[in-house]
Amino acid sequence: MTTRVDLYVDPVCPYTWVATRWLGEVERQREIDLQLHVMSLRMLNENRTVDAGYRANIDASTGPSRVAAAIWVNHGPGALRAWHTAFGLKIFDRWRYPDRAEYHAAARHALVAAGLPVALAGAADSAEYDEPLRRSHTEGTAPVGADTGTPVIHIDGAAFFGPVLNAVPRGDDALRVFDGVRLLAGAADFFELKRTRTAPPQVS
Repeated sequence: MTTRVDLYVDPVCPYTWVATRWLGEVERQREIDLQLHVMSLRMLNENRTVDAGYRANIDASTGPSRVAAAIWVNHGPGALRAWHTAFGLKIFDRWRYPDRAEYHAAARHALVAAGLPVALAGAADSAEYDEPLRRSHTEGTAPVGADTGTPVIHIDGAAFFGPVLNAVPRGDDALRVFDGVRLLAGAADFFELKRTRTAPPQVS
């Protein structure tokens, strides 16, 4: 039986990138219907009190989620996934904190790599696609509740924040993590399992 997996990503979040690579490993070994959707760190934090430096970083990095929304609206989920893969391979080749110019360059590079119109890069500095972006964001986060972050995953209809993985599980390890996540997702009374991160994510 095919398992439906809906993953909501802000393209600039390294943990969503790791999650997509992990689910790609699972997809090669299991029957899953993996669908990518877009969410926004800016929208997630717009009514929260956060550090000024973090707020500035969110504002500087909102462009890729807008481009992702434009791709989804105009070219559909398959194109979004192709672009997201090309964007991630460019921006997460190593761990760093990219600036606005690097995000924009990676978004344009990914459009070319995915065979999409480069003009879509203009969405990064426009609010034109903010409404569909917010709809997708809300669709992903509302079932989880206020205490959420990125990535958000829905497995067979059960929605939650995470899993937050610091590196990509490969092979059988990817399946073990997936089976554990799916088991917890199916437990109606399970809500939280967490520990403090001690190192930056291993994105490549």
